[in-house]
Amino acid sequence: MSTTPPTDAARSKVPEITLVFWIIKIAATTLGETGGDTVSMTMELGYLAATGIFATLLVLLVCWQIAAKSFHPFLYWATIIASTTAGTTMADFADRSLGIGYLGGSLLLLASVIASLAAWHWTLGSVSVRSVATARAEFFYWLTITFSQTLGTALGDWIADAGLGYEGGAIVFAAALLLVVIAYYRTAISHVLLFWLAFILTRPLGATLGDLFDKPIADGGLAFSRPLASAVLAGFILLCLFALPQRAAKGLKT
Repeated sequence: MSTTPPTDAARSKVPEITLVFWIIKIAATTLGETGGDTVSMTMELGYLAATGIFATLLVLLVCWQIAAKSFHPFLYWATIIASTTAGTTMADFADRSLGIGYLGGSLLLLASVIASLAAWHWTLGSVSVRSVATARAEFFYWLTITFSQTLGTALGDWIADAGLGYEGGAIVFAAALLLVVIAYYRTAISHVLLFWLAFILTRPLGATLGDLFDKPIADGGLAFSRPLASAVLAGFILLCLFALPQRAAKGLKT
């Protein structure tokens, strides 16, 4: 049964999907990689402890987001960043500490994303971000996002480790995103499907860019300071939020 807003005037609690959205999303996913690595590696807390920290923060922010009565850009993007940092440490823990490997982790998480979207659609009748105006829709939205952020980390590491390196991986995912953009403007493929494809692909793009910045030169990175890279990315996101105001997406018609 659908629980979408009753009128077109109803607003979802997520932002309109514009170029600004995608710019901030890529910056946030890159920050998720450098920020997650800062806590787990630079601070030497390990993947499990870092996952516990970021997962707790994510749960608190999601609860705050769901309790909010309207769209708040800073709260929304703080929750996105928490999901992408948690995704980084969760994927690293699964891939490396649990020993299932990048491919195993990617396949497991892809199945999780598909299952989350299927359950969302079966329960509410839509997986469009324009329908995210109820607590149940938000629950599925943030669950899907968390799975997709974690999938992106595992997928980015898998492609980079397959021989393309971080720079090559970034090029591959940027090219895949370009194909999604072309499909958006040139084909009749569902825009909802294309949104989720783009949302998923921006995460491995950010993961490979983050690794390119902060990994040692011997490993194919540029050896930038993780905390410094994270601070610069956070500053860029804040600048975007102050300089480029965002509006809530319009609700679905019934």
